[in-house]
Amino acid sequence: MTRHGESARTPVPTLKEIADVAGVHASTVSRALRPTRPGREPSAEVRRIRALADEMGYRPNFIAAGLRTQRTRTIGVVIPRLADGVIASLCQAIEATATAAGYQILIATPPDEVEPQLRSIDLLQDRQVDGLLITSLHLGHPEMLARMRASGVPTLAVNRTGNDSITAVTADDRTGGRLATEHLLELGHRRIGIIAGPRHASTAWRRTLGYRDALTRAGIPVDDQLIVHTDFEVEGGIAGANLLLDLPEPPTAIFAVNDTAAVGALGVARDRGLRIPDDLSLVGYNDIPLVGQLPVPLTTVRSPAAEVGVSAVEQLLLGMSGGEMSARTLPVELIVRGSTTGR
Repeated sequence: MTRHGESARTPVPTLKEIADVAGVHASTVSRALRPTRPGREPSAEVRRIRALADEMGYRPNFIAAGLRTQRTRTIGVVIPRLADGVIASLCQAIEATATAAGYQILIATPPDEVEPQLRSIDLLQDRQVDGLLITSLHLGHPEMLARMRASGVPTLAVNRTGNDSITAVTADDRTGGRLATEHLLELGHRRIGIIAGPRHASTAWRRTLGYRDALTRAGIPVDDQLIVHTDFEVEGGIAGANLLLDLPEPPTAIFAVNDTAAVGALGVARDRGLRIPDDLSLVGYNDIPLVGQLPVPLTTVRSPAAEVGVSAVEQLLLGMSGGEMSARTLPVELIVRGSTTGR
């Protein structure tokens, strides 16, 4: 009998009870309920036992398992700017992939600054996570790389990287920057401004390298006045567009290294009475869902945020099981819409 206000809790079946119903030994059930390694498909028998266990209401006891294996079945994730659409997609993919493998994620969302991120890494280590994903490394700050290497657990950089010495899963941002700029060059633009993002972010830096690559290949000198560094937010796009359009010879096209900044640039064009794309062509980056639905749909570079998240967890799980993690660079794609036109 339960007390007033309490609810009866259905007993969780034991492995032996599941085995009796399945007609197999309890050790077979135990093996079947372990997470499948990345890249492997569970057998029909394993799927049958898992479905039966789920039907019977089985839930794994992660605390007891952790005591036996000295593992917590948790993955720590340092992921600032969680409100950003791209980062949110990345985080959702990380969580879904980890959950499917039988892991929980512990998320730290510090500001996009070095010291708060270092504290977050320490905090997650104190929680004894089995692996770490760091999405926001800063260029020029070797202490972040040193902290990752000293963590004592498999650690992977995601989305951004500090340098080539750390294993990372990223999108091909340099190619993306080149594709965006080549598109504008093919339309006849020769004076192309870039809202280049923060200097500490490898994503922004590599997209800007791609911009430089395209201009150099076309035989056009790089004008540093046309390269404006701001943050990734709408306000950064506003500030960058104003600086570029206030030049004595303003650009005829602007490439913003993320869509959010491009939205800010759109607002500046509107406020100045400039028509997109007739007076100013504009290219963004990432292809967040919003930009395809704007009054003038935005030409942008599609970056595979979800695929990056999935691949990162798969590599980390491989490292956590004793395998060797490999760097991955995923392809990007130019999406041409109505915000760009020829000169």
